[in-house]
Amino acid sequence: MGQFHQQLEKALAEYLHVPYVCLFTNGTLPLMTALQALRVTGEVITTPYSFVATTHSIWWNGCKPVFVDIDPKTGNMDPDKIEAAITPATTCIMPVHCYGKPCDTKRIQEIADKYGLRVIYDAAHAFGVEIPSEQYGLSAYDEKGLAGIMNAGDMSTLSFHATKVYNTIEGGALVVHDEKMKVRIDNLKNFGITDEVTVVAPGINGKMDEMRSAYGLLNLKQVDNAIKARNEVAKKYRAELRGIPGISFWEDMPGVRHNYSYFPVFVDSEKYGITRDELYYKMKEHGILSRRYFYPLISNFPTYRGLLSSKKDNLPLANKMADEVLCLPMHHALSNEDISRILGIIVDNKK
Repeated sequence: MGQFHQQLEKALAEYLHVPYVCLFTNGTLPLMTALQALRVTGEVITTPYSFVATTHSIWWNGCKPVFVDIDPKTGNMDPDKIEAAITPATTCIMPVHCYGKPCDTKRIQEIADKYGLRVIYDAAHAFGVEIPSEQYGLSAYDEKGLAGIMNAGDMSTLSFHATKVYNTIEGGALVVHDEKMKVRIDNLKNFGITDEVTVVAPGINGKMDEMRSAYGLLNLKQVDNAIKARNEVAKKYRAELRGIPGISFWEDMPGVRHNYSYFPVFVDSEKYGITRDELYYKMKEHGILSRRYFYPLISNFPTYRGLLSSKKDNLPLANKMADEVLCLPMHHALSNEDISRILGIIVDNKK
């Protein structure tokens, strides 16, 4: 928690248009600490269509994850499915801004307020995403009416893993909205220590070190250019893939500043001619590393498939998406030659 650590927290808060940022050594510890700090117990409603750390954080806090299905237009938790999953034991909702696509934060907050629930957003993919304030129910916004997505809910967590749009090689952060909670989080990530002789909580060692904090300060200087370049890569992907039978993808959401953490496509094997997995391995043979992300669903892992909410008939859309998704290589340094080679395999690869 030295000078670079403190400088980066302030710089990120300014960049993300949020009051306070608490840095962590990875992206999982903020999830675990958010639940601790808000004293969440009982059941937490969440999505099966995410990286497994989302659900692990709930389990490690002694809470029970309850899965609801997704909206196929975004990959995010479907707000229409939340109320049916609420029980007297429910205390929190943990949605994920999947691939950086913003959740329906307004609807989710209305449900949370109605039932007195906490909302913690897993925003691992959503660094720099901005949304129309009025449409998404946020009060803070800039002169264009846009707000940082991290202003939604009680807290939001970020991952700064090397695969992300903005990274500190490995790291993460927790966004909070008041100074008192910032102090509590800072205590929890430092063993609960407040001074040389006082420990006030059973905390953990979650602090980001100075080397990665310094790296993060430097990386912040180029992240806008990286986001701009990723948007150009996405345009090139769309231009070539549009109209290919059996290959579909999402368009930009109106008014949203996307960061293009990922570029998922969806393979309908009957229309395309080969399965998603066959395309995945074909690309791998040509030295192109795509990713079946997220596959398998969290709810289908042995750890969680015994939960009542994990049953496949409860999650038909999430299962379908997991079976069809393929995330194409996405990076701001992808050359036109790289992109052409990737697209060539998809366009020409028919049995």
